[in-house]
Amino acid sequence: MGVRPVGVFLVVIFLTPVLTPTVMADWDDDNWLWNLIGPERLEHGDEFACHGYEGLDINYDNSVIESCKNYLSSHTNSSRWGSEPISFGVPDIITNSTISSLKESGFIILGDNLKTETEDFFIVQRNGGSLEKNVADIGLLESAEKDSLISIYWEARIFDLKVREDKPAIDFLENQDIWYTTWGEWFNHNISSSRILIESSNSTINLELPINSDSNWNVPGSLMINTEANVSSVQFGDGEIFPLLTPDTKSLREGWRLTEEGIIISISPGDEVVIQLEQNLSFSHSPLKTFNDLHHSVTVVGHHVKNLHEWASDFYDSPLLFTWLIERPAALEMDWRLPIIAIAVLIATPLTIKWLVARDKSIRES
Repeated sequence: MGVRPVGVFLVVIFLTPVLTPTVMADWDDDNWLWNLIGPERLEHGDEFACHGYEGLDINYDNSVIESCKNYLSSHTNSSRWGSEPISFGVPDIITNSTISSLKESGFIILGDNLKTETEDFFIVQRNGGSLEKNVADIGLLESAEKDSLISIYWEARIFDLKVREDKPAIDFLENQDIWYTTWGEWFNHNISSSRILIESSNSTINLELPINSDSNWNVPGSLMINTEANVSSVQFGDGEIFPLLTPDTKSLREGWRLTEEGIIISISPGDEVVIQLEQNLSFSHSPLKTFNDLHHSVTVVGHHVKNLHEWASDFYDSPLLFTWLIERPAALEMDWRLPIIAIAVLIATPLTIKWLVARDKSIRES
Protein backbone atom coordinates (compact mmCIF):
# COMPACT_ATOMS: atom_id res chain seq x y z
CA MET A 1 0.00 0.00 0.00
CA GLY A 2 1.55 3.36 -1.06
CA VAL A 3 1.60 6.55 0.95
CA ARG A 4 -0.94 8.36 -1.22
CA PRO A 5 -3.61 5.59 -1.13
CA VAL A 6 -3.23 5.34 2.64
CA GLY A 7 -3.66 9.08 3.02
CA VAL A 8 -6.73 9.12 0.81
CA PHE A 9 -8.18 6.18 2.74
CA LEU A 10 -7.73 7.94 6.08
CA VAL A 11 -9.20 11.19 4.77
CA VAL A 12 -12.29 9.36 3.49
CA ILE A 13 -12.73 7.56 6.82
CA PHE A 14 -12.53 10.70 8.95
CA LEU A 15 -14.52 13.04 6.68
CA THR A 16 -17.42 10.72 5.94
CA PRO A 17 -19.03 11.04 9.41
CA VAL A 18 -18.71 14.81 9.19
CA LEU A 19 -20.13 15.13 5.70
CA THR A 20 -22.86 12.52 6.09
CA PRO A 21 -26.13 14.34 6.85
CA THR A 22 -28.37 13.39 9.71
CA VAL A 23 -31.78 12.11 8.75
CA MET A 24 -34.98 13.71 10.07
CA ALA A 25 -37.44 10.97 10.83
CA ASP A 26 -40.61 11.03 12.88
CA TRP A 27 -41.36 14.00 15.14
CA ASP A 28 -40.25 15.14 18.55
CA ASP A 29 -42.16 16.97 21.30
CA ASP A 30 -41.20 20.18 23.05
CA ASN A 31 -41.53 19.17 26.70
CA TRP A 32 -41.42 22.80 27.81
CA LEU A 33 -44.95 23.31 26.50
CA TRP A 34 -46.37 21.45 29.50
CA ASN A 35 -43.43 21.52 31.91
CA LEU A 36 -42.66 24.71 33.85
CA ILE A 37 -42.28 27.23 31.02
CA GLY A 38 -45.55 26.59 29.20
CA PRO A 39 -47.81 26.87 32.28
CA GLU A 40 -45.92 29.96 33.45
CA ARG A 41 -46.28 31.70 30.08
CA LEU A 42 -49.95 30.74 29.94
CA GLU A 43 -50.57 32.23 33.38
CA HIS A 44 -48.63 35.32 32.33
CA GLY A 45 -51.11 35.83 29.49
CA ASP A 46 -49.31 34.52 26.41
CA GLU A 47 -51.00 32.74 23.52
CA PHE A 48 -49.87 29.48 21.95
CA ALA A 49 -50.65 29.40 18.24
CA CYS A 50 -49.69 27.06 15.40
CA HIS A 51 -46.88 27.31 12.87
CA GLY A 52 -46.84 23.79 11.43
CA TYR A 53 -44.15 21.10 11.44
CA GLU A 54 -40.45 21.78 11.10
CA GLY A 55 -39.31 21.62 7.49
CA LEU A 56 -42.79 21.07 6.02
CA ASP A 57 -44.66 23.57 3.85
CA ILE A 58 -48.38 23.66 4.64
CA ASN A 59 -49.08 24.51 0.99
CA TYR A 60 -47.71 21.12 -0.09
CA ASP A 61 -49.11 19.14 2.82
CA ASN A 62 -52.36 20.58 4.16
CA SER A 63 -52.66 17.78 6.73
CA VAL A 64 -49.93 19.54 8.73
CA ILE A 65 -52.48 22.22 9.68
CA GLU A 66 -54.78 19.90 11.61
CA SER A 67 -51.83 17.86 12.90
CA CYS A 68 -50.23 20.98 14.37
CA LYS A 69 -53.50 21.90 16.05
CA ASN A 70 -53.79 18.41 17.56
CA TYR A 71 -50.15 18.47 18.69
CA LEU A 72 -50.59 21.81 20.44
CA SER A 73 -53.98 20.99 21.96
CA SER A 74 -52.69 17.71 23.39
CA HIS A 75 -50.01 19.52 25.40
CA THR A 76 -51.44 22.90 26.44
CA ASN A 77 -54.33 25.32 26.27
CA SER A 78 -53.93 28.02 23.68
CA SER A 79 -54.68 30.87 26.10
CA ARG A 80 -55.98 31.69 29.55
CA TRP A 81 -59.19 32.63 27.71
CA GLY A 82 -59.66 29.46 25.68
CA SER A 83 -58.21 26.02 25.08
CA GLU A 84 -58.47 25.79 21.30
CA PRO A 85 -55.83 27.43 19.08
CA ILE A 86 -57.32 29.99 16.70
CA SER A 87 -54.19 31.64 15.24
CA PHE A 88 -51.82 30.25 12.61
CA GLY A 89 -48.51 31.62 11.33
CA VAL A 90 -48.60 31.07 7.57
CA PRO A 91 -46.14 31.55 4.68
CA ASP A 92 -46.23 34.73 2.60
CA ILE A 93 -48.31 32.95 -0.05
CA ILE A 94 -51.02 30.37 0.62
CA THR A 95 -53.06 28.33 -1.83
CA ASN A 96 -56.84 27.93 -2.01
CA SER A 97 -56.57 24.41 -0.62
CA THR A 98 -54.53 25.75 2.31
CA ILE A 99 -57.19 28.39 2.96
CA SER A 100 -59.87 25.69 2.99
CA SER A 101 -57.85 23.51 5.37
CA LEU A 102 -57.25 26.41 7.74
CA LYS A 103 -60.98 27.17 7.82
CA GLU A 104 -61.90 23.53 8.36
CA SER A 105 -59.48 23.34 11.30
CA GLY A 106 -61.14 26.34 12.95
CA PHE A 107 -58.40 28.95 12.56
CA ILE A 108 -59.66 32.51 12.27
CA ILE A 109 -56.46 34.60 12.60
CA LEU A 110 -53.49 34.46 10.21
CA GLY A 111 -50.18 36.28 10.21
CA ASP A 112 -47.90 37.88 9.89
CA ASN A 113 -46.50 38.62 6.44
CA LEU A 114 -49.30 37.28 4.27
CA LYS A 115 -49.49 38.62 0.71
CA THR A 116 -52.35 36.40 -0.47
CA GLU A 117 -55.65 38.27 -0.39
CA THR A 118 -58.39 36.53 1.57
CA GLU A 119 -61.50 37.74 3.38
CA ASP A 120 -61.98 34.50 5.30
CA PHE A 121 -59.68 35.42 8.21
CA PHE A 122 -58.54 38.26 10.39
CA ILE A 123 -55.08 39.09 9.08
CA VAL A 124 -52.32 40.41 11.34
CA GLN A 125 -49.40 42.04 9.56
CA ARG A 126 -45.86 42.34 10.87
CA ASN A 127 -45.77 46.10 11.41
CA GLY A 128 -43.45 46.51 14.39
CA GLY A 129 -40.17 45.26 12.99
CA SER A 130 -38.06 42.81 14.97
CA LEU A 131 -36.68 42.48 18.49
CA GLU A 132 -33.35 41.24 17.16
CA LYS A 133 -30.34 43.24 18.31
CA ASN A 134 -29.31 45.95 15.82
CA VAL A 135 -32.45 45.23 13.78
CA ALA A 136 -35.17 46.65 16.06
CA ASP A 137 -36.59 50.00 14.92
CA ILE A 138 -37.61 52.15 17.90
CA GLY A 139 -38.68 54.91 15.52
CA LEU A 140 -41.21 52.53 14.01
CA LEU A 141 -42.51 51.64 17.47
CA GLU A 142 -42.80 55.32 18.40
CA SER A 143 -44.97 56.06 15.37
CA ALA A 144 -47.74 53.58 16.23
CA GLU A 145 -51.22 54.96 15.66
CA LYS A 146 -53.87 55.20 18.36
CA ASP A 147 -55.77 51.91 18.91
CA SER A 148 -53.55 49.99 16.48
CA LEU A 149 -52.15 46.50 17.05
CA ILE A 150 -48.37 46.35 16.67
CA SER A 151 -46.99 42.90 15.88
CA ILE A 152 -43.23 42.46 16.45
CA TYR A 153 -41.10 39.61 15.08
CA TRP A 154 -38.94 37.42 17.31
CA GLU A 155 -36.95 34.28 16.58
CA ALA A 156 -34.46 33.03 19.15
CA ARG A 157 -32.43 30.80 16.86
CA ILE A 158 -31.86 30.79 13.12
CA PHE A 159 -30.24 27.50 12.13
CA ASP A 160 -27.35 27.24 14.63
CA LEU A 161 -27.13 30.97 15.30
CA LYS A 162 -28.38 32.25 18.65
CA VAL A 163 -30.18 35.56 18.11
CA ARG A 164 -29.69 38.26 20.73
CA GLU A 165 -32.55 40.51 21.78
CA ASP A 166 -32.45 44.30 21.48
CA LYS A 167 -32.53 45.50 25.09
CA PRO A 168 -33.12 49.22 24.32
CA ALA A 169 -36.20 48.30 22.27
CA ILE A 170 -37.48 46.06 25.07
CA ASP A 171 -36.90 48.78 27.67
CA PHE A 172 -38.75 51.23 25.44
CA LEU A 173 -41.78 48.93 25.13
CA GLU A 174 -41.86 48.18 28.84
CA ASN A 175 -42.09 51.87 29.69
CA GLN A 176 -44.88 52.87 27.31
CA ASP A 177 -48.58 53.28 28.07
CA ILE A 178 -49.57 50.38 25.86
CA TRP A 179 -51.65 47.25 26.15
CA TYR A 180 -49.61 44.03 26.18
CA THR A 181 -51.72 41.48 24.36
CA THR A 182 -51.77 38.62 21.84
CA TRP A 183 -53.36 38.06 18.44
CA GLY A 184 -56.32 36.06 19.73
CA GLU A 185 -56.88 38.19 22.81
CA TRP A 186 -56.89 41.44 20.82
CA PHE A 187 -59.27 40.05 18.21
CA ASN A 188 -61.76 38.63 20.71
CA HIS A 189 -61.60 41.68 22.99
CA ASN A 190 -62.87 43.81 20.12
CA ILE A 191 -65.75 41.42 19.51
CA SER A 192 -66.64 41.31 23.21
CA SER A 193 -66.49 45.10 23.49
CA SER A 194 -69.09 45.43 20.75
CA ARG A 195 -71.42 42.93 22.48
CA ILE A 196 -71.75 44.59 25.89
CA LEU A 197 -75.41 45.31 26.65
CA ILE A 198 -76.26 48.46 28.58
CA GLU A 199 -79.50 49.60 30.20
CA SER A 200 -80.22 52.43 32.60
CA SER A 201 -82.91 53.44 35.04
CA ASN A 202 -82.68 56.75 36.86
CA SER A 203 -79.15 56.79 38.34
CA THR A 204 -78.45 53.08 37.79
CA ILE A 205 -76.56 51.64 34.80
CA ASN A 206 -76.74 47.89 34.18
CA LEU A 207 -74.11 46.18 32.04
CA GLU A 208 -74.04 42.62 30.76
CA LEU A 209 -71.72 40.71 28.43
CA PRO A 210 -73.50 37.56 27.24
CA ILE A 211 -71.40 34.48 26.57
CA ASN A 212 -70.69 34.19 22.85
CA SER A 213 -71.77 30.74 21.72
CA ASP A 214 -69.93 31.25 18.42
CA SER A 215 -66.55 31.62 20.13
CA ASN A 216 -64.36 29.10 21.94
CA TRP A 217 -62.68 31.90 23.86
CA ASN A 218 -64.23 33.91 26.71
CA VAL A 219 -62.40 37.23 26.53
CA PRO A 220 -63.47 40.38 28.42
CA GLY A 221 -64.73 43.43 26.57
CA SER A 222 -64.28 47.11 27.43
CA LEU A 223 -66.52 50.15 27.41
CA MET A 224 -66.16 53.89 27.85
CA ILE A 225 -69.09 55.55 29.62
CA ASN A 226 -69.04 59.32 29.24
CA THR A 227 -70.78 61.07 32.12
CA GLU A 228 -70.31 63.98 34.50
CA ALA A 229 -72.05 62.15 37.34
CA ASN A 230 -70.13 60.94 40.37
CA VAL A 231 -69.97 57.19 40.91
CA SER A 232 -71.46 55.84 44.10
CA SER A 233 -70.59 52.15 43.60
CA VAL A 234 -69.72 49.51 41.02
CA GLN A 235 -70.74 45.94 41.83
CA PHE A 236 -71.30 42.57 40.24
CA GLY A 237 -74.93 41.60 39.77
CA ASP A 238 -74.80 39.58 43.00
CA GLY A 239 -73.62 42.59 45.02
CA GLU A 240 -69.92 41.71 45.20
CA ILE A 241 -67.59 44.69 44.77
CA PHE A 242 -66.25 45.02 41.23
CA PRO A 243 -62.41 45.27 41.09
CA LEU A 244 -60.54 48.47 40.28
CA LEU A 245 -58.17 49.21 37.42
CA THR A 246 -55.33 51.72 37.54
CA PRO A 247 -54.03 53.85 34.64
CA ASP A 248 -50.92 51.64 34.44
CA THR A 249 -52.82 48.33 34.21
CA LYS A 250 -51.46 47.01 30.91
CA SER A 251 -52.67 43.40 30.86
CA LEU A 252 -56.31 42.56 30.17
CA ARG A 253 -58.53 41.84 33.16
CA GLU A 254 -61.89 42.78 34.65
CA GLY A 255 -62.14 46.11 36.43
CA TRP A 256 -63.08 49.77 36.24
CA ARG A 257 -61.60 53.21 36.83
CA LEU A 258 -62.58 56.85 36.63
CA THR A 259 -61.26 59.22 33.97
CA GLU A 260 -61.88 62.88 33.20
CA GLU A 261 -64.48 61.79 30.64
CA GLY A 262 -66.27 59.28 32.85
CA ILE A 263 -65.83 55.54 33.44
CA ILE A 264 -63.68 52.87 31.78
CA ILE A 265 -64.89 49.36 32.49
CA SER A 266 -63.93 45.85 31.34
CA ILE A 267 -66.19 42.88 32.06
CA SER A 268 -65.97 39.16 31.35
CA PRO A 269 -68.47 37.10 29.35
CA GLY A 270 -71.33 35.91 31.52
CA ASP A 271 -70.98 38.72 34.06
CA GLU A 272 -73.44 41.45 34.99
CA VAL A 273 -72.30 44.74 36.51
CA VAL A 274 -74.34 47.45 38.22
CA ILE A 275 -73.06 51.03 38.31
CA GLN A 276 -74.77 53.33 40.79
CA LEU A 277 -74.37 57.05 40.11
CA GLU A 278 -74.91 59.81 42.64
CA GLN A 279 -76.88 61.94 40.18
CA ASN A 280 -79.43 61.13 37.53
CA LEU A 281 -77.48 62.64 34.64
CA SER A 282 -77.34 61.70 30.98
CA PHE A 283 -74.49 59.58 29.65
CA SER A 284 -73.16 58.13 26.42
CA HIS A 285 -71.12 55.00 25.82
CA SER A 286 -68.87 53.43 23.20
CA PRO A 287 -66.82 50.22 22.94
CA LEU A 288 -63.10 50.52 23.56
CA LYS A 289 -60.78 49.01 20.98
CA THR A 290 -57.78 49.16 23.30
CA PHE A 291 -58.05 47.86 26.85
CA ASN A 292 -57.96 50.52 29.60
CA ASP A 293 -57.98 53.18 26.86
CA LEU A 294 -54.22 52.82 26.49
CA HIS A 295 -52.67 54.34 23.38
CA HIS A 296 -52.22 51.16 21.33
CA SER A 297 -51.53 47.44 21.64
CA VAL A 298 -48.35 45.40 21.26
CA THR A 299 -47.64 41.70 20.94
CA VAL A 300 -44.32 40.00 20.28
CA VAL A 301 -44.67 37.06 17.90
CA GLY A 302 -42.28 34.16 18.42
CA HIS A 303 -41.68 32.39 15.09
CA HIS A 304 -40.70 28.75 14.53
CA VAL A 305 -40.88 27.97 18.25
CA LYS A 306 -39.44 24.48 18.60
CA ASN A 307 -37.97 24.93 22.09
CA LEU A 308 -40.08 27.23 24.26
CA HIS A 309 -37.41 27.54 26.95
CA GLU A 310 -34.87 28.83 24.44
CA TRP A 311 -37.33 31.22 22.79
CA ALA A 312 -38.65 32.64 26.09
CA SER A 313 -35.52 32.61 28.24
CA ASP A 314 -34.68 36.28 27.64
CA PHE A 315 -38.13 37.48 28.73
CA TYR A 316 -38.93 35.73 32.01
CA ASP A 317 -39.07 39.04 33.92
CA SER A 318 -40.68 41.09 31.16
CA PRO A 319 -44.33 42.22 31.21
CA LEU A 320 -44.50 41.84 27.42
CA LEU A 321 -46.94 39.26 26.10
CA PHE A 322 -46.10 36.84 23.32
CA THR A 323 -47.99 35.07 20.60
CA TRP A 324 -45.92 31.88 20.25
CA LEU A 325 -46.13 30.23 16.82
CA ILE A 326 -45.44 26.64 17.82
CA GLU A 327 -43.68 24.41 15.31
CA ARG A 328 -43.40 20.71 16.07
CA PRO A 329 -39.69 19.82 15.95
CA ALA A 330 -38.37 17.02 13.80
CA ALA A 331 -36.71 14.15 15.64
CA LEU A 332 -33.09 13.68 14.62
CA GLU A 333 -32.19 10.11 13.73
CA MET A 334 -28.60 9.13 13.09
CA ASP A 335 -27.78 7.81 9.63
CA TRP A 336 -27.52 3.98 9.67
CA ARG A 337 -24.14 4.24 7.92
CA LEU A 338 -22.49 6.02 10.83
CA PRO A 339 -22.13 2.97 13.13
CA ILE A 340 -20.58 1.03 10.24
CA ILE A 341 -18.19 3.89 9.58
CA ALA A 342 -17.30 4.06 13.27
CA ILE A 343 -16.46 0.35 13.34
CA ALA A 344 -14.40 0.76 10.18
CA VAL A 345 -12.47 3.60 11.77
CA LEU A 346 -11.79 1.55 14.91
CA ILE A 347 -10.44 -1.33 12.84
CA ALA A 348 -8.66 0.61 10.12
CA THR A 349 -6.87 3.19 12.26
CA PRO A 350 -4.64 0.85 14.34
CA LEU A 351 -3.98 -1.36 11.29
CA THR A 352 -2.94 1.65 9.25
CA ILE A 353 -0.71 2.95 12.02
CA LYS A 354 0.86 -0.48 12.43
CA TRP A 355 1.51 -0.66 8.68
CA LEU A 356 3.06 2.83 8.64
CA VAL A 357 5.36 1.98 11.56
CA ALA A 358 6.45 -1.25 9.86
CA ARG A 359 7.04 0.58 6.58
CA ASP A 360 9.16 3.26 8.25
CA LYS A 361 11.18 0.58 10.04
CA SER A 362 11.87 -1.27 6.82
CA ILE A 363 12.96 1.96 5.12
CA ARG A 364 15.43 2.73 7.93
CA GLU A 365 16.89 -0.80 7.82
CA SER A 366 17.35 -0.80 4.05
